[in-house]
Amino acid sequence: MIRLFKHYIPHAVLLLGLLDFALLMLAGELAWQVRAAQISMDPGLFVDRWIPLAGSAGVVWLAMIAVGVYGPYALRSLRFAGARLLVAISLGIIALAFIDFLIQGETFWRSTLLYAMGFAILVLVVDRLFLNSFLGSSAFRRRVMVLGAGDRAQRLRMLGDKQESGFAIVSYIAMSEPERVVEEAIPREAIHDLGRFVENLGVSEVVLALQERRNSLPLSDLLRIKTKGVHVNDFSSFLERETGRVDLDTVNPSWMIFSDGFSSGRMFSSAIKRVFDITASLILLLLTFPIIAIFAVLVKLDSKGPAFFRQERVGLYGETFHLIKLRSMRTDAEKDGAKWAEKDDPRVTRLGRFIRKVRIDELPQTWSVLKGQMSFVGPRPEVPKFVDDLQEEIPFYGERHMVKPGITGWAQINYPYGASTEDSRKKLEYDLYYAKNYTPFLDFVILLQTVRVILWPEGAR
Repeated sequence: MIRLFKHYIPHAVLLLGLLDFALLMLAGELAWQVRAAQISMDPGLFVDRWIPLAGSAGVVWLAMIAVGVYGPYALRSLRFAGARLLVAISLGIIALAFIDFLIQGETFWRSTLLYAMGFAILVLVVDRLFLNSFLGSSAFRRRVMVLGAGDRAQRLRMLGDKQESGFAIVSYIAMSEPERVVEEAIPREAIHDLGRFVENLGVSEVVLALQERRNSLPLSDLLRIKTKGVHVNDFSSFLERETGRVDLDTVNPSWMIFSDGFSSGRMFSSAIKRVFDITASLILLLLTFPIIAIFAVLVKLDSKGPAFFRQERVGLYGETFHLIKLRSMRTDAEKDGAKWAEKDDPRVTRLGRFIRKVRIDELPQTWSVLKGQMSFVGPRPEVPKFVDDLQEEIPFYGERHMVKPGITGWAQINYPYGASTEDSRKKLEYDLYYAKNYTPFLDFVILLQTVRVILWPEGAR
């Protein structure tokens, strides 16, 4: 994987993304050439239009990222990727038409959009027909050796066997562990020179997956591997990088303290984040005020009670605030106290099911963003009662409050709607990854991917 602004991107995704960008520029150029030939016009030199070509390709490319074209399911399913491509290109073309409307005379895209759309679909689908088999093979995967043959090694095997995985395990080395789960592991004593063995296999990374590390670290082996120029990683850090979450089953306080992350240099990033939150929330409130007002009236007509729902939530540093949403449940939904939402929750009103599915009930939270109680991106704020219970049951739960809560977040786009302690534990793993690796770039990725969650609301309840 390549680390870009503290966020890991698989090599296959990066290479495919760059190729797609080039193909989108090619589609735009072909569209211009065809249109110029139709009207018997000199198409001119490519160097005179490469900037608008790159700009238009960038708009469609961002739409592809937003709808999940580079997600794991799209990489392993051509049918899934094709459907997302059609949606992304359609959204990109609509955006380009709007841009052309705003800055008429500066671009030539409106007259060539239909051709550009057709060529883009053609080249991107053909591209995936050729590359689909390679993306799922070991051609783009890092060669990894695992030191260990127990349960942790087995977890790495299951992760590496996934088609969208970015690594392939070429060997397991049993390191005198009491229980061997991976039967094909080679005993350490059977290898005379581990450094030479690593070189012969072409290993690019070695992962330490021992169950018990105290007084059992193979320091001489690790030193030999490291001096051979091979990257050595511990189990928890490797999982964090490959899964985009902090694995609570294996981390400990010392790992949290000494691992890379939670940078003190985020003051400048936080200032940028706040400026964006203020600007975006003002614009969004102005644009969506009519929608909020209309649905507020509909909520009143649909069921008895107020149009808006206010509830105390836990925010930054554990401070509480009142979150405002359009009411989607009956007024007596919490007469016996707050409780988790359920699938097909009977407390949800008829209109409530719709506004939850399309996320309209979330729009009033923009006011909390403007006030500084929330951000657009961050962990979801929870009810104080849930927080008290979860802090007793889940380690490091309080650390999620070290960043400002948000409307959308890393957990929301990577994990379906959670309504249990176990779900909260899984979502915390993503929240900790966000808190540990926060940058404006990661916020940008999350905001783009939120479009996918809105278009395909699998987890809405």
